[in-house]
Amino acid sequence: SRERKIIKAKMSDREKIKRKVELRKKVTLLRGISIIIGTIIGAGIFISPKGILQNSGSIGMSLVVWVACGLLSLFGALSYAELGTSIKKSGGHYTYILEAFGPQVAFVQLWADIIAIRPAGVAVISLAFARYILEPIFMPCGVPQMAIKLTTAIGITMVMYINSMSVSWTARLQIFLTFSKLLAISIIIIPGLYQLFKGETKNFQNAFQVDTVQLTNLPLAFYSGMYAYAGWFYLNFVIEEVENPERNVPLAICISMVIVTVGYTLANVAYYTVISAAELLASHAVAVTFAEKLMGNFSMAVPIFVALSCFGSMNGFTQSFSFFYRIFYVASREGQLPQILSMIHVRRHTPIAAVIILYPVTMLILFLGDLYSLLNFMSFLRWFFIGVAVTGLIYMRYTRPEMPRPFKVPIFIPAVFTFTSFFMVFLSLYSDPVNTGIGFAISLTGIPAYYIFIVFNKKPKWFQRFSDSVKTSLQIILEVVPADN
Repeated sequence: SRERKIIKAKMSDREKIKRKVELRKKVTLLRGISIIIGTIIGAGIFISPKGILQNSGSIGMSLVVWVACGLLSLFGALSYAELGTSIKKSGGHYTYILEAFGPQVAFVQLWADIIAIRPAGVAVISLAFARYILEPIFMPCGVPQMAIKLTTAIGITMVMYINSMSVSWTARLQIFLTFSKLLAISIIIIPGLYQLFKGETKNFQNAFQVDTVQLTNLPLAFYSGMYAYAGWFYLNFVIEEVENPERNVPLAICISMVIVTVGYTLANVAYYTVISAAELLASHAVAVTFAEKLMGNFSMAVPIFVALSCFGSMNGFTQSFSFFYRIFYVASREGQLPQILSMIHVRRHTPIAAVIILYPVTMLILFLGDLYSLLNFMSFLRWFFIGVAVTGLIYMRYTRPEMPRPFKVPIFIPAVFTFTSFFMVFLSLYSDPVNTGIGFAISLTGIPAYYIFIVFNKKPKWFQRFSDSVKTSLQIILEVVPADN
């Protein structure tokens, strides 16, 4: 009939529109490079220099660590490119571990991510934000720790609120904050290198004093360095949208990692040109100390731009829930998480339930440690499970040789990455037994949690009815619905 023809024509038009929209989502080589650089550059370059110098023992060795961390990150990113093009499913680390080693190991990773890794990551960035906001106000006196904690709590609350209320607000804010990131790093590199070309090299004399290097502390130096480079693993979340991934993914990774590594190394050379190793170790905010010695009255602007850069990292880290709630979705589909955690707001399209879960855990972790102890605690867990995921790549080369691999890296790349990651992780148990030991204990709690919440499925009917009613009530209160993935 005529009505049916009209309906079919309308449906055909909708399909055409849908296909056009999907084509616009394609990620080109340039867009891929911008994704990687945008997610990596942030608070790390202003947090990590002190931790790397403190644990590497000399200026020269700290620069070696910066370059080595860039190379190691490149190896990890290439390994994840193979995983992403082979296993075309949402979920990131969780999905790769699930595919390689099964639901129990995947649940332990998910458990650690929810209760420790992600909250600690937000807390570390937020503490840096608070430090750079308050340092100029309290100069020349030290900043009270309670003031830092309270400012951090306010900053976390702000980004959580923004990410819960509006996707568009978050995106617009992130554009401005990304510009602040690039400006902050530029006003350090350019004047610092200018001083170097003028002949300011006294701080580089005896840069490689081997008597000050302690091998047992090097894992902690690598933790600080790898933290600054973290973000390369987010590329695999959009890998299905990359044009010609077999070519563009490795190219985007190699180009962006070279740019970031060179930029980070030059920034540290600029730091050491202006301030000595002793001054950097005594500083609580290295960019502020750098600006005070070099820029005079303009120095007040530097901590503002650095704080905006850190706020951008906080916002971007929380904004990554647009990726992270997909893990919740996949885990709930596998029966390993309540479905309510994967739902999004019916009007705002924000993963509000996931943000609400993260907020109290982040606040608790914030008041339990300082910046560098939290960084070691988080890094132990993060790099352990990333190492497990890349080990899964090697394992599946032999157990699933028939798996399609559009992009395949030489086996030595994941082998070097996994060996270095596990060596760094397990040696850090000796270097910082308290914080890394806590991280190890938290990951172990995922094993009994798996058996209590997942394996024990013979729950009484009254409990199932109760959980269903709680889920329905929360859906009504939070105004959330299942995400359309």
